[in-house]
Amino acid sequence: MDFNLKKLTSDAGVFFTRAVQFTEEKLGSAEKTELDAHLENLIARADCTKNWTEKIFRQTEVLLQPNPIDHTGARIEEFFYEKLDKKIPSRTTNGELLGQYMLDAAKDFGPGTPYGSTLITVGEYQRRLGGAEREFLQTSAINFLTPLRNFLEGDWRTISKERRLLENRRLDLDICKARVKKAKQAEAKAAAEPDFQETRPRNYVLSASASALWSEEVDKAEQELRVAQTEFDRQAEVTRLLLEGISSTHVNHLRCLHEFVEAQATYYAQCHQYMQELQKELSSANSDMYPNSFASNVNPSTSASCPSPISSATLPGVSPPGLASTSTPGSAREPSGPLKIQDVQPPSTGHRKAKVLYDYDAHDTSELSLLADELITVYTVPGMDPDWLVGERGNQKGKVPVTYLELLS
Repeated sequence: MDFNLKKLTSDAGVFFTRAVQFTEEKLGSAEKTELDAHLENLIARADCTKNWTEKIFRQTEVLLQPNPIDHTGARIEEFFYEKLDKKIPSRTTNGELLGQYMLDAAKDFGPGTPYGSTLITVGEYQRRLGGAEREFLQTSAINFLTPLRNFLEGDWRTISKERRLLENRRLDLDICKARVKKAKQAEAKAAAEPDFQETRPRNYVLSASASALWSEEVDKAEQELRVAQTEFDRQAEVTRLLLEGISSTHVNHLRCLHEFVEAQATYYAQCHQYMQELQKELSSANSDMYPNSFASNVNPSTSASCPSPISSATLPGVSPPGLASTSTPGSAREPSGPLKIQDVQPPSTGHRKAKVLYDYDAHDTSELSLLADELITVYTVPGMDPDWLVGERGNQKGKVPVTYLELLS
């Protein structure tokens, strides 16, 4: 091991003198060379760019991979692959895992059963959603995260290194200025001493010799000051050129931001399309299995804004709780035709209160419009579609969909 004690001692001395200068500047006992206004503005802008770029980068990571310590260890795994300089393998997304679990469950439950076939349909679409998510994550990582990371780990490290070097050059310059000042003060003092020692020739000789020594010290200090000033000016110019490159960094990040938004728009559009297709398939499947299911009666204009909970009244052979059936056992249900609300009379028993879950706009005069959270009285009449009840609110009366109600005991 090449151990240079002399160099180590010299470096330690330089470090110590810089530390002393820095401390005295903080205490206000030493002068500090100020940077020009343009360079100060560039430094402030660079610090602002670094701080916000780092925050945006970290939060984007959280957005794309919310939980770094989940069962897949996604971000932790990426960290190790980056450190090993190896390509990150393609990873199964949570949506794809969910879809695969649904498909596997359908095999055990039976693909021919209603639940099994629905699991297959939903599972396939979950896998599509997971695939779209994986493509979005990859595109965002390449087009947005990577440029931000390259700036923080590349350009900014270079800028920070040159700024630290500039600060050291400034401290060296101020140290040289302080030495010149002290040397000139000592030289002036030595030159003034003969005026008070004219009667003592020996002291006069000594003072003249000291004055000459201090003159040489001043010359040496001024030479070091010129060298330090040259090095400081050169480093200030290098730092200035690097900091002016922040403008091009903003332009590059602006382009990356546009690409990130484009990737998001594509991803959400795919998800929306897949979910619309899935809803259509489920509605078609429900219509085939349950001809009188709620899917055929839900208002299309409100189905996108509120859910359609499945009520027990929508299942074949199940009557709403608390409502007595007026049809005789085994009798065939007659198809429901246009209901004349004015001819309907409330039964003496079997009516109950219901809470409205969602807003509902009546399609015609036979229906009753509903407001969420209001209470109405409901009852059933013979031959009426099981998905509908007669609702009353004061003097108003009309058909209301069961799926929009919560029957109260």
